[in-house]
Amino acid sequence: MRCVAASGSELRRTLGVGDAVVVGLGSMVGAGIFAALAPAARAAGSGLLLGLAVAAVVAYCNAMSSARLAARYPASGGTYVYGRERLGEFWGYLAGWSFVVGKTASCAAMALTVGAYVWPEQAHAVAVAAVVALTAVNYGGVQKSAWLTRVIVAVVLGVLASVVVVCLLSGESDAGRLDIGASGGADGVLQAAGLLFFAFAGYARIATLGEEVRDPARTIPRAIPLALGIALVVYVCVAVAVLSVLGSGGLGSATAPLADAVRAAGVPGLAPVVRVGAAVAALGSLLALILGVSRTTLAMARDRHLPGALAAVHPRFRVPHRAELAVGTVVTVLAATVDVRGAIGFSSFGVLAYYAVANASAWTLDASPAARLVPVVGLVGCMLLAFALPGVSVAVGAAVLAVGAAAYGVRRRWGGSGSVPGAAGGGG
Repeated sequence: MRCVAASGSELRRTLGVGDAVVVGLGSMVGAGIFAALAPAARAAGSGLLLGLAVAAVVAYCNAMSSARLAARYPASGGTYVYGRERLGEFWGYLAGWSFVVGKTASCAAMALTVGAYVWPEQAHAVAVAAVVALTAVNYGGVQKSAWLTRVIVAVVLGVLASVVVVCLLSGESDAGRLDIGASGGADGVLQAAGLLFFAFAGYARIATLGEEVRDPARTIPRAIPLALGIALVVYVCVAVAVLSVLGSGGLGSATAPLADAVRAAGVPGLAPVVRVGAAVAALGSLLALILGVSRTTLAMARDRHLPGALAAVHPRFRVPHRAELAVGTVVTVLAATVDVRGAIGFSSFGVLAYYAVANASAWTLDASPAARLVPVVGLVGCMLLAFALPGVSVAVGAAVLAVGAAAYGVRRRWGGSGSVPGAAGGGG
């Protein structure tokens, strides 16, 4: 088992339970709730709430597995570290590859979401500006990032609360619209769950910040389920409120579902506020995504799976500054040049693969049947949701994983393992 990195390259432990919960909420209660409900409703029909329940169960299992592993291995890198320590170097590498590639695409998608809401005609330019600004915030230290995320979460929760109140108190609200039958069939419900999982996956950010959390063995297992529980309550309230005025058919055809819902509720003046809330939410997701991807990049660079120069930690700010700059640069290029609307499905596939490794790793922690039940359910759930996604997302995701596996094999054959004992965070 590897030791934590030497003191000169360690990150600073500054985050408490509240900060860690806010970072997780900033990732989960973000743009996903503004964007994921409509495609999920198209897939599941009136089975949307069933899809949400399935996504929540899988997310809960993943969260519990991640919390147990993070307490044992309180280092930056999340499942990259857990897979490496529990299953072997290849599985850790594959988890890290899935996370970095999938979440980099998510970063670009969130940046373009900001642009689409703030200035649709110049969406790419606004997206680039957002990436540059938030990379600079992250560069200044994780505590500054946590402070900004707290502000963003407060604004977004305020907007969502307004939507829920307006819809439920509206004369257009109709409890009869909340039919929970699976009109989209079992396949539709599973596909909806896979798409909605994209919005739940943010609690990974808490685990990837394990090296910057105070008393991680106590803090992380408390912060992850707390953040997930708050996010689930918010999602259920919003979904019920929006369905009560739009119905599953209207929600499925909506281009901006929450804005359309407040208009249908008879309060069109609230629609611009919802648009601002969506932009702020996307900024929060982007901030947390850059934070998490850079930490996994740091962990993989320490093991030489990525260039070793990316493992540097800033002597003053105690952040992986080169990894953050590298991630910011790649996301900036993507945000400036590509249309990543289809990246949601690809990102979900990559994240579900990442959590499949996390559950398999947690399965090895305890041989008792009771302790293994949660990771087994989580592993099976991840596989079902991953392959229930749209076919293009599955094909592209599988191809990208295959490329990563091939690169690992070539590197092992021609360059040796490249791992540097003691360089990477880990240890129990």
